[in-house]
Amino acid sequence: MKTDIILCGVGGQGILSIAAIIGEAAMNENLYIKQAEVHGMSQRGGNVQSNLRISSEPIYSDLIPKGSANVIISMEPMEALRYLPYLRNDGWVITSSTPFKNISNYPNEAELNAALSKLPHVVSIDIETMARDNNIPRSANMILLGAAQATIGIEYDKLEDAIRRVFARKGEKIVDDNLKALKLGKENGANTD
Repeated sequence: MKTDIILCGVGGQGILSIAAIIGEAAMNENLYIKQAEVHGMSQRGGNVQSNLRISSEPIYSDLIPKGSANVIISMEPMEALRYLPYLRNDGWVITSSTPFKNISNYPNEAELNAALSKLPHVVSIDIETMARDNNIPRSANMILLGAAQATIGIEYDKLEDAIRRVFARKGEKIVDDNLKALKLGKENGANTD
């Protein structure tokens, strides 16, 4: 088993929380994991990208070479397109459909959607609206993780367990909200069968 994941978005959207949940689940399964945080983690509103590599065999580099990522999980559609050179030809893009317009020359949404629709394996969902409509506005990132679950090689129940462990110190409501979000994403996410 080997999965190379590019996590991307904008600072403050919860990319590090997604990485923490996947990492916790992978370590609990005795898998090898390497993570490289490549851009702007500390700046809210700046672009954020992290390489996450999971394998049943030792991993020697924490960086994903161009053309070899199995999946791009993006909290923002433009950021998903930014990292396409890293995606394998048969790779998946799991992205929020809601733009985060943090620059004055943000691309036209129709053009973004057209570019995404040309990809062979893409799931684009409105995680922001789903989170708001389900009274879990701070859990949109876990909806996206649920949508990506089938592409990352970690079983759904292992991600649930990781959410319980990672968010336990924040209280039962936070754990429950994030579990609800994960389930919503799974129900609306990638089907790799």
